[in-house]
Amino acid sequence: MKHTHSANSSDHLQASYSSLQDEIYKHTHNSGRSTDDITLVVVTKKQSIASIKIMYDLGHRHFGENRIEEASDKIPVLSAATRSTSPPVTWHMIGHIQSRKARLAITLFDHLHSIHSIKLAKRLSNFACEENSTASLLLQCNVSGETTKSGFVANDTSHNGSQWSNLVQSISEISILPNIIITGLMTMAPIASNPENSRPTFRTLRLLRDQISHRFPQLPIKHLSMGMSADYGIAIQEGATILRIGTSIFG
Repeated sequence: MKHTHSANSSDHLQASYSSLQDEIYKHTHNSGRSTDDITLVVVTKKQSIASIKIMYDLGHRHFGENRIEEASDKIPVLSAATRSTSPPVTWHMIGHIQSRKARLAITLFDHLHSIHSIKLAKRLSNFACEENSTASLLLQCNVSGETTKSGFVANDTSHNGSQWSNLVQSISEISILPNIIITGLMTMAPIASNPENSRPTFRTLRLLRDQISHRFPQLPIKHLSMGMSADYGIAIQEGATILRIGTSIFG
């Protein structure tokens, strides 16, 4: 009995993954973009190792977790199970990183999407130096102006001079830290029933990235990590390069 159940879940995941890929292709194509410019990070929080392994067997290689404790149980097991294959699995930390978990974050993940302070970046840099590794950081930017959101405040950098100079100061300090590279920006749109409501947030992040790239041409800040199951189509239209999607696949 158990066997048929796992076959069903495998079939179910294959079907939902395939249909998601079709949708991403459609949105990308309609926006005049290439799917080569978009990385789908499959969000595996609360998913079993078996489910992640199914996604891996379907050829997927980018996975995202949002809690260090859960990731520290899963990632070593999956790394051992998938060591010999190419390309290797890439792990993305997409949740809030507590200072005391910074060392673990460095050892477990390739990309850290939710860097919200200079202090956290400094801790990560210190541990990356000790581990002799290099971490890719995405700066979490609060571009919606919601007081409940964490991240660098950046909802009005074009008009608000002090907000822009604070952000420039933060990026300047982070960008010279050893063993870390700022590779992009990340944001979360306000939760809304209509995906169209996410558009201003995504557009603001893209314009912010362009503004930052103009100010810091030496930094490889190209990624825009934005768009989840409910609004990834809008995110693609607005220039997302990394989508963080779990529900559309796992339900």
